[in-house]
Amino acid sequence: MSTEPETTEDTGPGTPEGLETPEAPEALGQETAPEESGGGRGAGVEKNAEVSGDAGAEDAEVSGDAGDGAVESGDAAGGAAAAEGEGASQLSEAEAELAAQRVERERIERRKAEKKGTVESGAKLSGKAADLLAAIRAVESGEKPAATVFAEPEPAPRRPAPEPVRRPQPAPAALAPGAPAAEAVEAVRRVLGEGGAPEALAPQVAAALGEGADTTLREDPWQLLRIGGVRPEQADGFARALLGAACAPDDERRVRAVTVWLLEQAALAGHTALELPALTAALAQRGVPDPDAAVQDTIAEGEALVFQDALEEPGAPAPHEEDGEEGEAERPVRVLVGLERYALAEESLADGLARLVNSLSEEAAERWEAASAGATGGAAELARAVAGHGLVLHTGAEAARAEPAALLGAARAAGLRAFAVCHTPDGRRRLAALVGEEPEAAVGTVAGLLSGAEGPGRDADGALDLDLLIVLDAPQLDVESAAMLVESLPDGARLVLSGDPAVLWSAGPGRVFADLLAARACPQIASRTPDPGPLGELVSGIGVGELHQVEAPGKEIVIVPVRDAGEAVHRTVQLVADSVPRAIGVPPEQTVVITPGHGGAAGSRALNSALKERLNPGPGRFGGFDPGDRIAYSPAPGRTVPGRVVNADADGLHLECAGAPVVVPRERVEQCVRHGWALTAHQAVGGRWPAVVVVLPGDAAQTLSRPWVYTAFSRAERHLSVVHGVEQALPKAVAEIPAKARTTRLQTLLRTQVAAAG
Repeated sequence: MSTEPETTEDTGPGTPEGLETPEAPEALGQETAPEESGGGRGAGVEKNAEVSGDAGAEDAEVSGDAGDGAVESGDAAGGAAAAEGEGASQLSEAEAELAAQRVERERIERRKAEKKGTVESGAKLSGKAADLLAAIRAVESGEKPAATVFAEPEPAPRRPAPEPVRRPQPAPAALAPGAPAAEAVEAVRRVLGEGGAPEALAPQVAAALGEGADTTLREDPWQLLRIGGVRPEQADGFARALLGAACAPDDERRVRAVTVWLLEQAALAGHTALELPALTAALAQRGVPDPDAAVQDTIAEGEALVFQDALEEPGAPAPHEEDGEEGEAERPVRVLVGLERYALAEESLADGLARLVNSLSEEAAERWEAASAGATGGAAELARAVAGHGLVLHTGAEAARAEPAALLGAARAAGLRAFAVCHTPDGRRRLAALVGEEPEAAVGTVAGLLSGAEGPGRDADGALDLDLLIVLDAPQLDVESAAMLVESLPDGARLVLSGDPAVLWSAGPGRVFADLLAARACPQIASRTPDPGPLGELVSGIGVGELHQVEAPGKEIVIVPVRDAGEAVHRTVQLVADSVPRAIGVPPEQTVVITPGHGGAAGSRALNSALKERLNPGPGRFGGFDPGDRIAYSPAPGRTVPGRVVNADADGLHLECAGAPVVVPRERVEQCVRHGWALTAHQAVGGRWPAVVVVLPGDAAQTLSRPWVYTAFSRAERHLSVVHGVEQALPKAVAEIPAKARTTRLQTLLRTQVAAAG
């Protein structure tokens, strides 16, 4: 692994000094000799001198042109002065006066002669007046059409606009069929204005609260918390403005709204429920006087559900009836509180998985045997497991994707209705390259399959017309998407969930793949196909908690030490624009930058601004974007599709994402579109690029974890550069910091299903 920084341009801001030690391995692109670097500086000096000389000559020429008349009159004046000086002692004062008058008359005569000649119109004009006169003559003479002559000139280049800072925006509410009426929106706007809330929230409030939204909001101001981006202290201020003295911290309307808001925030963090002590502690921090009563009131009103799940203790015997005593032995339980939508999704998912496990049919036994016989290597073991089970889990890294791809091909060759889905369009592209035969008919995305835009379609009962569904990138499945997929499968169908368990979990609530692996309720096939090369060796070590020093003779891995965030940004731009294209042969458009967050001096906003200035400068005339900008488009929370800007018009921002045109309405651009040269690891999961630059500024040390590092480093196919400013925090994160825990119920529900099935 190389540790010496690449020097591809003259020493400038952010270039580390004192790092060229003899024992340091060769850095990326270090084939540039010191003489070449010095020559670059010399060339720069010569160029500056040449430019200065040219500018000086131009200035002299302009001064001479402008001063022709002045020189001519100056000659005459000089002659008079000379004559006066030489003959002062010989000429009288009268004679000297006559000589001066004679010179002046000659000058006047010359001026009259000039005026008698033809004077070209506009000869003394300059600037815009001269340009306008030239344009008129060009049109009159027929040299140019008026449309081209009088076209508005291109605007002067301006400094590229920085990446727009995303202000907290209300999340788009789930709209009922048809937008709210204009009268309803206007009524809500008046209520918001009375309470001092932003009137721009009116459409979202009217859609979220439905008919009579203004009355509902006036009677219960804390309903404003149902709008994404609104915080309890803001809702409290709104309530005080409307209710006056009637507003109190223990108002039952407030405590219910704050309880639901806390559960929603937990869902955004990945939890499908919260343990009761954690919820009551959070309520107390929000100024709720009686947290226990608040939870009970919320449950009684049906706005949340409560569960009691038995805790499984390793090695504990199964509960049994004691001799002479009635009932089961006591088992510790945990009390959970969750929102209905996630609770029902988790229970529906567990029921659907149990249905698939218990509904195997013998009708297609011969075809499954043929599919098993047609698979080879690791795919053969997977095919045998799928032939005999309704649910199979498959684990492995990038190279292991060849096994579900081979299973898909063998199943389709045997006449089975098989289809595979991935998390991103890039994942679909990579899987389609492995499948080969009719990729459009065999491979899609999870979102495309659920929406009906991709896949085999549905039968008369609404179920997918499939015998086998393979889901790759399974760790990115949230509980609701997983429940919809399982509910859509018919009885007797097989489901294979395949993915790398070491990557970051889903953006939405739940940890479906991890819970299924932990529950051990179905066969698990672990691929024995490792990712090749130095990158594969590095990532495999990170997966088990070890950050190895890997030999990279082909510069597959390069470490670039930096001292601060400014230097990190400078070196990142240098790597993407110069070093990687020259030394590795990967152009900037095939390189992605990954950083821990959007904010900060070396976050995605700062990096995207610097990369745009270097790679696609422009004024950002379309809400901060210009044609040719690389973007990250998020059509829904947790989904990021890379693309580029094509243009913009009254309809919105026109993008090209995964080869398909996309139009983002103007009011949605700020929420859904970011510049895409630099991404976070969560945005990058599911995709891979020929070259990746991972930026680890010093202020990111506290955010690192083993899954984050594994995900970021494993996005690279050929080359990985690490802009390293966190020192020992990186190996510590790999060795000691696992994934952040999520509170879910799926594992308990699955074990209950297994126990019920015997």
